[in-house]
Formats: sequence, structure tokens, C-alpha cells
Amino acid sequence: MEVLKHECGVAMVRLLKPLEYYHQKYGTWMYGLNKLYLLMEKQHNRGQEGAGLACVKLEASPGEEYMFRERALGTEAITEIFAAVHEYYKDLPPDKLNDPLFAKTNLPFVGELYMGHLRYSTTGKSGISYVHPFLRRNNWRAKNLALCGNFNLTNVQDIFEEITAIGQHPRAYADTFIMLEQVGHRLDREVERLYQKYEAEGLKGMNITHAIEANVDLSNVLKRCAPQWDGGFVICGLTGSGESFSVRDPWGIRPAFYYADDEIVILASERPVIQTAMNVPAEDVHELKRGEALIINKQGDWHTSQIMEPKENKACSFERIYFSRGSDRDIYRERKRLGENLVPAVLKAVDNDLNHTVFSFIPNTAEVAYFGLQEGMNEYLNKKKKEWIADRSHLLQEEELEQILSMRVRCEKVAIKDIKLRTFIAEGNSRNDLAAHVYDITYGSVVPFEDNLVVIDDSIVRGTTSAKVVKLLRHAGATEIHMRISSPPFISECFFGTDIDSKENLIANKHSVEEIAKIIGVDSLGFLSTDSVVKIAENAGCGFCSGCFTGKYPIDVPKDIPKDKFEMKFEE
Repeated sequence: MEVLKHECGVAMVRLLKPLEYYHQKYGTWMYGLNKLYLLMEKQHNRGQEGAGLACVKLEASPGEEYMFRERALGTEAITEIFAAVHEYYKDLPPDKLNDPLFAKTNLPFVGELYMGHLRYSTTGKSGISYVHPFLRRNNWRAKNLALCGNFNLTNVQDIFEEITAIGQHPRAYADTFIMLEQVGHRLDREVERLYQKYEAEGLKGMNITHAIEANVDLSNVLKRCAPQWDGGFVICGLTGSGESFSVRDPWGIRPAFYYADDEIVILASERPVIQTAMNVPAEDVHELKRGEALIINKQGDWHTSQIMEPKENKACSFERIYFSRGSDRDIYRERKRLGENLVPAVLKAVDNDLNHTVFSFIPNTAEVAYFGLQEGMNEYLNKKKKEWIADRSHLLQEEELEQILSMRVRCEKVAIKDIKLRTFIAEGNSRNDLAAHVYDITYGSVVPFEDNLVVIDDSIVRGTTSAKVVKLLRHAGATEIHMRISSPPFISECFFGTDIDSKENLIANKHSVEEIAKIIGVDSLGFLSTDSVVKIAENAGCGFCSGCFTGKYPIDVPKDIPKDKFEMKFEE
């Protein structure tokens, strides 16, 4: 599997009790900060370019800082940003460090609202200016906005033309920036509406400020912005006055899950992450519905609101096949089902000769599908054993019985991924040579010149990594290598947030299956059909976007705008 690095992740934490409560119950006022760390670290499969966090402190006095942000680049960005936060606390004496009131009053990143982001771009561009969350600052607390998301908009051009036609001057042609300004503008309008309302009622000074902050209607803000967005998105935001929100696209392309009790409300891109962080069953974690927003006001009251009319369910199929963690109960079952669906083609490839066939997988994301293939092969073999026993007209002799019972599916871990080696791979002339050795083989797992090798992978995108792995597998000595893929061929780019940016880079767009087999060096190659992938989630009541496999998308996509226009650099 070629590494598709882009699939951003989001995480949000809203504490519902005073910090003193968590210090007394859990031994630390850092309860919220620690939960955010877990949510982000458990989603390290998403976003390898950078990470960032934002924090809002409630009830800060005028003139005191109340909104904080930390960002970093690279694969160790999560560790770096949290280390930077803890740097503020390391020299404090124990009595102050263990005093929630002192911390709340004097220290940065001590608050009730936290938001985290894991990022990878679709354009290959990097730099701290590209890393979420983005900030829109204002002297009025209620007008301050921090925004992050997992998204790509497909109608940037339409929105850009609309807002410039009425006189706005966006500083960059970018979906990130346009979203920030749209939500920020509507937030400004909402605050101004409330200001006029309470001024007319005779309120003055801080009384007006308190009334505004207690009554900001984020549903109203989002309903004015979100219906204009086409594409796949989960957008999260914090306001300086203490409101927070998360909104999901009406097709359900990008995922979001949340959990709430009387102490905390949290949201993340993946369900098992929340289950682990909070030690709760799957039934207590809810999926944010299509077009729905999770909104929490300053007082900590939360609700969901239908911001946009839900469209046909079109969850990203590649989320299920590759990006999402296989520890999710539904995704685990679905990936196993994908592997089971490969059984007939695998048997045909080896001419039903299981005695001289070893089954394995390309680590690591194909592992669950491999388990499904195993189960399917074992079912096939058990059926054959029953048939052979039933065909015997005489009482089975011990030797015959042992022969039948000894028949098995030979499963070995032939390919190994040396994760540690990646750390030392640098850019330069030696990169390709070193990168080829990220994978290794288990010598002796295949009988040379006797065994065939069936190896399963979850996808082939560009074909470059597959060719290197197959070349390495040849060293194991297999007579033939048959590769089966638990997804259809990639023939088209993705416009909704996956790092498949051009048809030209997709090997299946230009070559037949037979041609790809020759290019990567296998004796035979096979893919699942699109229909078989779409069917795997029927029990979960989930539809799929399969645009990358079919070229047919649930939303109109841009035809003439290059993808690098979707994420332009801008200075905040």
C-alpha cells in the first residue's frame, strides 16, 4: 500500500465542571488537556504533516489573555505541541502546580475548552502557516474564533465570486480561509444583533457583554454559512467567549463521533478513540449525523442541531478500507468481509492447491482483511473435508483420518514492516535505496521452488511501493506470487480530502489489471469489484462515496481549478 498521508483528524473537549472538580476527583486540573492528548495521539494514523491545539479560558477578566494556540510540524508534532504547553508549568512549585485556582488565573492553556487538529495537506505544501487551528482575532471576546477541520470544498470558486461581488476582500483563495472568514463574519453579525438588542433594553457596559456571551446563537451562525459549502467536511470551532461547535457535511463524507456525560463533552474523527479515552462502550458514542452540528454554549449546555438538510449517505469508502482505525467494531467487520470476498479468486489463482500455497499480507492496513481471507479459506477447507469424509464408502482408517484432519490453510507473516527504519530516511539521493528496505521478509516462511505465495493488500494507488515490496518478496523463493487487493482499482482523484490529487498519478487509470501485474512484478493480480465494496456496510446502514473507484461523485466537482488552489498560504 502506498502511503496516503492525508486524512485530517479533529478532537474537541468541553469540560462541564469547574477545574477544582477534576482536581479533586482525578487528581489533576489537567484532566481536559490530558483527554485532548489521548484523543489526538490515538488518531496518529491521521495527519502526518502537523498538529495544533487551541484553548479557551472562561471568565477571564478584561485585559487578560483567554485564548491560546500551539502548532508544530512533522511526524512528532503531537508530542512537540504538548511538550511546549507543559513547558509553561515545569518550574512551578508543587503548591502552585496543584492549585486549580492559581492555574486558572495565571497559566496559559488552562481552560474549559480544547480543540486539536491533525493535518496533512492535499497539495504537498508544508509550513506552519498551513497548520490548523486558524485564528480570527478581535478585541471583543465573543468575536474571536478558532477554526479547524477535516475537509475539502469543491465550490471554492463559486463562494469566492459571491463574496467578492458584495465587496469582501479575502486575503487568499483557499477553502480554509474562506470558511474562517464566512463563519467569523456571521459571528460578528450575531454579536452585533445581540448588542443592539440589549442596548435597546437599557443594558450598559459589562452587562451588555455578559448578556451577549450568554446568548450567542451558533445555530444561527452556522445556518447562514454551512449550506453554501459543497464537499466533504467536519468543521470545528471555538469562540473566545466560550461557545464551541462541530458540523458535518450533509452527505456524511467525512466522519465525526461524540460522547457526553455530566462532566465532559468530547468529539473526535473516530469512535474507538473516544471509547478508549473515556473507557465507554460503543453504544455510548454517537455519530454526528449528516448535516448536523454539535453545539455547546458558554454555560456548558449542549445540543445537536440540523444545520443542513441531509443528503444521500455517501460516507468515504476509503475511510472504511484504509484510513480509519481497524479497531472500530463496524470497520473491523467490514474489512474482514472484504477479505472473505477474495476467496473465490484466490482459489482460482492457485488452482485450489492449498498444500503448496502460503497466505500472507502486506503490513499493516491489510491485516484485518487478511483475517477475513483466512476465515473464508478455512470455511472452504472445512467444507471440502466434510465432502471427502462423506464420499468414503468404508470406515475411515486412522491414517486416512489424520491425513484429512491435517489439511490446513498455511498462513505466514512473510512481509515485515520495519517502522523504526523510517526515522532515519532522509531526502536526497539515497532515499529511494533506503526506502526500499522499509519492508523486509521472514526468511524460511516459504519453501523455495515449491510454494506459491498469495499476498493480500488493501489498495494499489501509484504502484511504486507495490513493485518494491514484490521484488523483496521474490527473495523468499516462491514459485509464483499472486496478489489480491481488498478494494477496487483507483481510477480517479478525490476532491473531498484524500491525498489522491491527479488521475495521472494513478496506475489503474492508465493500465489494465494485467499490465499492472507486469509492472509490479506479480504472476497474477486481482481487485474487488465496486459492488462488493459498497455492499459490505449494508448492515451498518451506511452508503458509500466510491468516486475514486468509479469517477462518479455525489457532488459536482471542479473541472478546471487545480487542486493546489484549495490550500494557499496566508499569514494570520
